[in-house]
Amino acid sequence: MDKYSATWISHSSISDYLACPASYYLKNIYKDPLTNHKLQIVSPALSLGVCVHEVLENLSTLPTALRFRESLIISFEKIWQTVTGEKGGFNSDSLEKEYKDRGIAMLNRVMDNPGPLADLAVKIKGDLPHFYLSEKDNIILCGKLDWLQYNSQEKSVHIIDFKTSKKPEKDSSLQLPIYLLLATHCQKYQVAKASYWYLALHQHLTPKTLPDLNTATKEILDIGLRLNTARKLKSFKCPHGGCPACEPFERIIKGEGKKVGENKQMRRDSYLLSYQQSSQDLEEIL
Repeated sequence: MDKYSATWISHSSISDYLACPASYYLKNIYKDPLTNHKLQIVSPALSLGVCVHEVLENLSTLPTALRFRESLIISFEKIWQTVTGEKGGFNSDSLEKEYKDRGIAMLNRVMDNPGPLADLAVKIKGDLPHFYLSEKDNIILCGKLDWLQYNSQEKSVHIIDFKTSKKPEKDSSLQLPIYLLLATHCQKYQVAKASYWYLALHQHLTPKTLPDLNTATKEILDIGLRLNTARKLKSFKCPHGGCPACEPFERIIKGEGKKVGENKQMRRDSYLLSYQQSSQDLEEIL
């Protein structure tokens, strides 16, 4: 099979498609004709989530005895420099300080109560874990898992997903089914349980019920087939003639956004849009 011609799907791209096919097209397929790069919108919420996740995910590569030898805030400060100012979506120093302080508070909570992060962890090899969801249809499911806690007695893993938002994940979310599939197919240990860790709210994990593997496979494949068909037919119309999911990208194409960054390796251009929501209304989405 040719991975380059395959349809790659992930939790974020599936969420884009289900929210609005036009949004999926503009975020995952469309390229600026001048730069040949895809578009990306920066926001304070996204920058906060990216920085906190990177700090915590880096711990899994360290021996357990070394993970908390140095303050996590030191690592956070270094990573934060990549999103400071407009390149992180901050249009004022006060807004940036608010979000940075929130990140520091989350990491202090983890250092005070490391819980599973002090235990053994399984790190899936490769920059982007993936597997063929359907070789027949040339569909690949990909995605990164935040943390896999390893139980040496049971030889099993515990899926842990870090949440930097204060809003609970909806029960209808496809995140757990997708993570279960990735953890099952991309590493050798049995998946025993799953939890969310709402870092802004709790010192403890929130246990989640594992989906049925066969049901998860069918559900995600069905969506993958719909997305695959849409790509072949090049059919990505917004069902509402414009909605909050696709309109921000349409604004950028019209020239309303301000370009604040460029990732040459990922071939993406970052844009800042003016917004009217309060900082409390901005949801952390990865």
